[in-house]
Amino acid sequence: MDKLINKIGRVVEPGKVDFLEKTLKNPEGKEVLIKIVSSSICGSDLHIFKGKHPSAPLPVTIGHEFSGDVIAVGSQVKNVKAGDRVTVEPCLVCGECLACCTGNYGYCENISFTYRNGDGAMAHYITVQDPYVYKLPDSMSYDEGALIEPLSVATHAVRRAGVKLGEKVIIIGSGAIGILIAALSRRSGATEVVVVDHNDAKLQMALEMGATRTINSKNEDVCQIVNELTDGYGMDKSFECVGVEATFIQAMMSVKKNGLATIIGIFENPNITIPATRFITHEIKIQGSQGYCWDFPVALSVADSIPLKKLITHKFQLDQLQEALETCLSREKGAIKVLIEP
Repeated sequence: MDKLINKIGRVVEPGKVDFLEKTLKNPEGKEVLIKIVSSSICGSDLHIFKGKHPSAPLPVTIGHEFSGDVIAVGSQVKNVKAGDRVTVEPCLVCGECLACCTGNYGYCENISFTYRNGDGAMAHYITVQDPYVYKLPDSMSYDEGALIEPLSVATHAVRRAGVKLGEKVIIIGSGAIGILIAALSRRSGATEVVVVDHNDAKLQMALEMGATRTINSKNEDVCQIVNELTDGYGMDKSFECVGVEATFIQAMMSVKKNGLATIIGIFENPNITIPATRFITHEIKIQGSQGYCWDFPVALSVADSIPLKKLITHKFQLDQLQEALETCLSREKGAIKVLIEP
């Protein structure tokens, strides 16, 4: 393989992007070299861009939702070959801790992600490990392939919550993850899927993707509407997809006695105050959900039943990364999923 120079986007200080250039080496062992075709900006990237991601101190490369073409593989790679169209589960695990040895790699004691290791997907190329590379179905576009990672995050959350036929679910936050959780909850049999946000365009998208009802929290009382929808009992399940104190409390207060709240949002301020007596008086349960663990194959298998392309609102070239990130943060631009095409 001829020498290739890779250009990788990174955040060097809050609100500022630059590019790092690296000479790529031939892949060895289980390494897979991929030419990126489509890359999507994630909420985690935005936390990093603001300098407020609790687990990613600056400077750090960004991007972990992507698809592309395999151009070279190491000698031990068996899963894919040059020319395959693929997406990637961008986690890095040790393979040695108790969680890894029992097949629960998502709970690895040393888990990290490719972008934190200098291999971000806001780039022309990326080198990843063979076990986490998945072929795209022939019917799936590269843009849809770039959205398998967020779909896997939503899949993990819905599977952890165990959404069942006939249940009533409320999702607080209508970003891409919240909308995908709505779509998957409806697909899992939930008869009432309520999405809460203060952005009407995103709420409309949630309806198009499977929500049965939306609440604009700017001018509607969430608790009042929940009471009306449930005869005062509360929802069976809630999902918090924002990452602030107020929405955490909404997720707690929206569920019925013995209900379950699943927290997905990244909290820039990790120290919050909550009404602790709710745990006792209503015996509610709260759990977290991060990333994925054996969820990529499931997400790929259900992707054709979910109109992923609807989520794509903007596209930019790699050199426009700064503008792309600023577009994501602009309330006026109405961005849901912003794609980078190297």
